[in-house]
Amino acid sequence: MTLILASSSKFRKQLLSKLNTPFKCVSPDIDERKLTTETVTQYVKRLSIEKARKVGRNHHNSIIIGSDEVADLDGKILGKPHTKEVAKKQLKMLSNKEVIFRTGLCVLNSKTGKHYASVSNYNIFFKSLTNKVINKYLNNDDVLKCAASIRIEGLAINLVKSMKGNDPSSIMGLPLLKLISYLEKFNVEIMSK
Repeated sequence: MTLILASSSKFRKQLLSKLNTPFKCVSPDIDERKLTTETVTQYVKRLSIEKARKVGRNHHNSIIIGSDEVADLDGKILGKPHTKEVAKKQLKMLSNKEVIFRTGLCVLNSKTGKHYASVSNYNIFFKSLTNKVINKYLNNDDVLKCAASIRIEGLAINLVKSMKGNDPSSIMGLPLLKLISYLEKFNVEIMSK
């Protein structure tokens, strides 16, 4: 069976390559608008499942990984900023606050339709972020496609007071510990290269 990452994210691709197992990437291209009735946790879980299913429609006999991440600031979703102006606003909102990064994960067998899905949470407590610090950060790191403008594996570590969670890879957009357990349930061999 082919292993497929339902994502065009270079960050998720880098993370998945740590499993040393061959895979290919296919962009799922789904509507990512939040439904008014769903919680943030329900939202990221639904998106990860929809991404896997969308790719599964055209890739039969595959194991497909769908994932989505948002930052939850007191129930308000901070997604990808796409512009520096939005990134500055997001970072000002994060100053002296605790944010929960919620990462949805779905692993789907497209042949049988069976899937496993969950949401991993990772809490980050931010320092006081001055305009000078925010501008330095944005001028020196590529964060416009990262939830809440935070790329923790990059320079964002300088903005953090403390972090708490079970799987540090979840903050980077793909919870590898949970992913490995799901792949094992589908008998996908890890480190097979």
